[in-house]
Amino acid sequence: MSRKFLYFCLLSFLWVMCAAAQQSDSDAIKAIQYLEKYREGQIPLWMSDFGDLGRYREANAQLAAPAAGVGRVVFMGDSITDIWKLDKSFPGKPYINRGIGGQTTPQMLLRFRPDVIALDPKVVVILAGTNDIAGNTGPMTLAEIEGNLMSMSELARLHGIRVVLSSVLPVNDYTERSKLFFPLRSPAQILELNRWIKHYAAHNGCIYLDYFSAMVDDKGMLQRDLADDGLHPNDNGFAVMAPLAQKAIEQALALH
Repeated sequence: MSRKFLYFCLLSFLWVMCAAAQQSDSDAIKAIQYLEKYREGQIPLWMSDFGDLGRYREANAQLAAPAAGVGRVVFMGDSITDIWKLDKSFPGKPYINRGIGGQTTPQMLLRFRPDVIALDPKVVVILAGTNDIAGNTGPMTLAEIEGNLMSMSELARLHGIRVVLSSVLPVNDYTERSKLFFPLRSPAQILELNRWIKHYAAHNGCIYLDYFSAMVDDKGMLQRDLADDGLHPNDNGFAVMAPLAQKAIEQALALH
């Protein structure tokens, strides 16, 4: 093999690496711009109702108390919960959706009493953290996210509500749409937060709902066919999540 050919190969490799780095930087800039535009659009709501307590106020007021022996379950979360058609995934089940797109754990903590405790469920399924990592409501440390998850869990247990703590889902950058979300959600931070959630659940009487392991691929990313934008599950994604959630709810109901 000639030196000239080796030199050409080295230059080609360096060019590809530089192009990839430039593309990565470009994707990160676009993602930050997208986030900033989202945050600017939320300012009027956040100034008047940071937790968006008004979103479910009327629905909560109209909701009758659960019938005797009915195992009501509330799903608390962000857009992944918000877009989940629970009646389709869990037909006939007394499951209530209280997800709000874009929310972070401090916002969920603010509305935990009216949107969970006041509804008198047997179980709450909490799925949160991806938007905190992304900085939807500003920079947050993992310790701050963990503190909010702890507070919601403690409030639930204080009121006799069994807690299912869900892992944060993996993300990917396999599609053009995914590049608006992936750069802001560090896979390493997702793994670290999930390790903490699993440990906390095991030592505090909660059920750990491991979506991550069932949805991750061999590259550590969200499986391509489970989400169209690398973040929000599609029908295939929810088809994977539903039986896992049902099993976790049954485990929580069996706790004494």
